[in-house]
Amino acid sequence: MTIGSRTPVLDGETGLRRSGTTRFKRAVPLIAAAAALVSLTGSWIPSLWGDEAASIMSASRSLPSLFRMLGTVDAVHGAYYLGLHFWIGLFGASPFTVRLPSAMAVGATVAAVMLIARRLGSARIAVTAGVICAVIPRVTYMGAETRSSAFAAAIVAWLTVLLLELIHRRTPSAPWWVAYGVLLALGTYVFLYVILIAIAHALILVSARVDRRFVARWATSVTAVGVAVAPLFVRAILERKQIAFLGHRDEITLHKLAVSLWFGQPLFATVAWTLVACAIAAAFVGWHIRESSVSGSVFRMPRLDVVAAAWLLVPSVILIGGFSIVPVYTARYLSYCAPAAAILMAIGLEWAVRGRAWWLGVALLVVVACAAPAWLSQRQPHAKNHSDFAQTSAIIAAHASTGDAVAFDETVRPSRRPRLALHVYPRAFAGLRDVTLKVAYDAGTSWHDTAYDVHDAAALGRFDGVGRVWLVEYADPSGVDDTDRVALEQLGYAPANEYTAYRSVIYEYVLPAHGRSAAASARG
Repeated sequence: MTIGSRTPVLDGETGLRRSGTTRFKRAVPLIAAAAALVSLTGSWIPSLWGDEAASIMSASRSLPSLFRMLGTVDAVHGAYYLGLHFWIGLFGASPFTVRLPSAMAVGATVAAVMLIARRLGSARIAVTAGVICAVIPRVTYMGAETRSSAFAAAIVAWLTVLLLELIHRRTPSAPWWVAYGVLLALGTYVFLYVILIAIAHALILVSARVDRRFVARWATSVTAVGVAVAPLFVRAILERKQIAFLGHRDEITLHKLAVSLWFGQPLFATVAWTLVACAIAAAFVGWHIRESSVSGSVFRMPRLDVVAAAWLLVPSVILIGGFSIVPVYTARYLSYCAPAAAILMAIGLEWAVRGRAWWLGVALLVVVACAAPAWLSQRQPHAKNHSDFAQTSAIIAAHASTGDAVAFDETVRPSRRPRLALHVYPRAFAGLRDVTLKVAYDAGTSWHDTAYDVHDAAALGRFDGVGRVWLVEYADPSGVDDTDRVALEQLGYAPANEYTAYRSVIYEYVLPAHGRSAAASARG
């Protein structure tokens, strides 16, 4: 079997081919919609986490406030925040509504994957690739997250569809090149590392043996994109300290690369890499057959396995390989490569069953079943980076009363601060007094609030007249910082109740009637 080439059709087969084409055209939107539903189902269950809070809070700002912030931080996420701003304006910011766009983007990604696989392979491989892409753990994870990863994947997939159309046309007109450049530029503004797909596309063009004129036009388009996105790269360099913490993480381990990167759990990873190995075996066979049947300088469509391998490996090798020099890699940054893994798995599955349709169906069901545990684990309440903002908010909503004060642990890095719960689950904190707030996020130039600790807030009179305080502390493996608890007790507050969430501890402090003047006495 040759992957990436089509068998010539005899005249008598034209009707069957047309019938098959019609069925495939109907299958694409159905499978794409099912993929979106797979990602969307249960997406509201996990608590929103720090990076999603950054998305929601940034997008919830007024446009002038958002643009001021982007001049200081998160410029690389500006396009996504801008789109989310208008989405939230229409549909609100519940966990379901803010994650819905990512699920829709997964549907768009699956549709593009199927078109790529059909153009260079067969309808059966295309359907198989679409189904696998819908359930691959990295895809179902990004399809239920309020970040740009799913949109980056969709843009890269459709950019690859467009590249194949350019190659098919051989001498495409200028509007096609403009469309390619605009989509690449848009993708880069949505997620900076999308630009790396241009290098993968260069390798695909080499394999297609396009002529010099074609390469020149492609290079011109990519160069224009480079000029258009230069301001973004400048801002990224200026704001590089935002991801400096990656340099202190152990991101390059066998388990993280083989399992966590795209495949979620060992069971699915074992199946996935086995099928990728089968795709490699199929590639050797197919390469020999095809190379012996064409001349060495023929302009041709690229092979499906080459397209998928370039898409999967080129960005990965660049980011992972350069991590020791510049720490700009974490697994989420390569989410947009996961659809390419689905294509390779589909090729491997087709090769392994030797074209037997019944066996292919059974094997595909096994692949889907192996993905189910990862999908279920992603839909648990604390699945998103162990966040417990939802649980913390529920505890506050159940026990706090209007007029109570709330204070938060400000000693951890911004993306882990319990204070974020106030902004992503605001109803739970309605009527409470934020006594430690210094500068609200939408009034400053950072994406998060700045706040006082309890001692400094008390010195400013923030606790005057407050009879009950809810203190939310972050609990790390070493325990809970007790600085704010000590400060509250020095103000005369007594501990009343303690509630434990997943990562947070919520303390209730009450000021006894005879000691209500203690807070006021702390001023000055």
